[in-house]
Amino acid sequence: MTGSGEISVRTLTGSALEAALDDVAVLRIAVFRDWPYLYDGSLDYERRYMESYRNSAGAIVVGAFDGARLVGAATGTPMEDHAGEFAAAFAPMGIALQDIFYCAESVLMPQYRSRGIGHRFFDEREAHAAALGRRHVAFCSVLRPDDHPMRPKGARSNDAFWRKRGYAPLPGVMAEFSWTDLGKAAETKKLLQFWMRTL
Repeated sequence: MTGSGEISVRTLTGSALEAALDDVAVLRIAVFRDWPYLYDGSLDYERRYMESYRNSAGAIVVGAFDGARLVGAATGTPMEDHAGEFAAAFAPMGIALQDIFYCAESVLMPQYRSRGIGHRFFDEREAHAAALGRRHVAFCSVLRPDDHPMRPKGARSNDAFWRKRGYAPLPGVMAEFSWTDLGKAAETKKLLQFWMRTL
């Protein structure tokens, strides 16, 4: 696929969201194999992970479609509906989880990048957060050491893009999440840095 088709971006909730989750899982497994995630994913793991979206009335999937094919997706839920580990990270900030919308993953096949789809992913999720009455939007990024043996030469972060969107890292607000890295036999904990902006 060349990725030259007309792309439509659509917001999915409810039954439409649930119907798309397996396709989102396939995208996550494919895209997150790359740096910095190095994720050796499986559909079993993905289906367990996606339960938070199935069980959240406020969840959203923003899908990028090439015809009928899902080629990119961004997800989000009210913060209190996502991973329990995140609650402890925000406790010192004195911000109620009920005021935060959590933007989880953004995954897009490489041939569809640099078309403004990443901005659409944030636009739609931020609008959804505002409609839910949320005051803040947050996400987290995985931290890897600069000398990691699988770090590609010339690897660049998304920090400039996120800052342009009005997000900033929250000093000391971290969480841990576990997944299996490529070439490893078992899950290991990863450190995640939270970023946030006020709507």
